Amino acid sequence: MIVVTAATGQFGRLVIDALLDRGTPASEIVAAVRTPAKAADIAARGVEVREADYTKPETLVPAFTGADKLLFVSSNGPEADRIAQHAAVVAAATEARVGQLLYTSIYSASDSPLGLSRVHRDTEARIAASGLPSVLLRNGWYTENYTGSLAGAVERGAVVGSAGEGRIASAARADFAEAAAIVLLADDQAGKVYELTGDTNWSLAELAAEAARQTGKEVAYANLPGEKYGEILTGVGLPAFLVELLVDADLRVSEGALAGVTGDLSGLLGRPTTPLADTVAATLKG
Repeated sequence: MIVVTAATGQFGRLVIDALLDRGTPASEIVAAVRTPAKAADIAARGVEVREADYTKPETLVPAFTGADKLLFVSSNGPEADRIAQHAAVVAAATEARVGQLLYTSIYSASDSPLGLSRVHRDTEARIAASGLPSVLLRNGWYTENYTGSLAGAVERGAVVGSAGEGRIASAARADFAEAAAIVLLADDQAGKVYELTGDTNWSLAELAAEAARQTGKEVAYANLPGEKYGEILTGVGLPAFLVELLVDADLRVSEGALAGVTGDLSGLLGRPTTPLADTVAATLKG
C-alpha cells in the first residue's frame, strides 16, 4: 500500500494522478489529508482517504498504518512550526513501522545556502536517526513558483524580483510529481538520494522575455534590492514568513544557489523535463 500525504495539495494531487495513470490500483493508494472533506473527488476515484493533520500527531499513526511506502510531502508555514510538524510525521512513521519513507526535500539540502533548507536538513537528520528505509527526493524549484504570478506581471509590464542575473534550473511541478510516483513504484530504492532539477536553467530576465514573446506585450525584468522586493510582497498580502523565504530565495539565486543542473529528474522520467516556454504558455492560457 502507498500512502501519499498532503494529497489535496497541488503536489500531492499530481502524485495521486501519476500513480493512477501508471496503472496502480486505486485500492492500493491512500490519500492522507488534513481535511478529508476536501478529498471527495479523490475518494470518488476509489482511493481511500484518511485524516493526517501534521498539527494533530494523534491522526498520523492511524493514517500511516499498513504503508509499504509513505510519501512525506513537506509542509508550509513558519520554520519552527514546520520543524515540529515534520518531527511528528517522522515519529509517527517510525511508530507505524512504514516499509519505506520517501521525503520531498530541497535541492542540495546538505549544503544549500537557502534559509528554507534548514527545515529540510533537520528533517533529513530525523529520518536518518529513525532507522527507517528512506529515499530523499531533493526537489529543485518548481517553474510555477515564478509563473504563478506571471499574468499580473504581464499586465504591469514587469517581472520583479531580487535574483539579479542568477539562474534557476527549474521544472514543472508535474515533472517532480511524476518522478515521485516512479520512485514509489520502483524496487530497490532505499538509501537513494535524488538531486532533482530541470535540464536547463534560466534567469528572470529570460522569463520576462519569454512572456513578452508569447503575449506580444512589453515585459521587462526589474531587479530590486531585497528590502524593496519584500515591501512589494508584503503589500500584496503575503505573510511575513513567506516574504522572508521568497526574498532570501531570490538573493541566494543571485549567488547561484539554484543554477545547478543534474540528470536525475529527466533520468527518472525517461524524457526531457518540461521547458520554461511550455509552463509559461500553460500559465498564460490559464
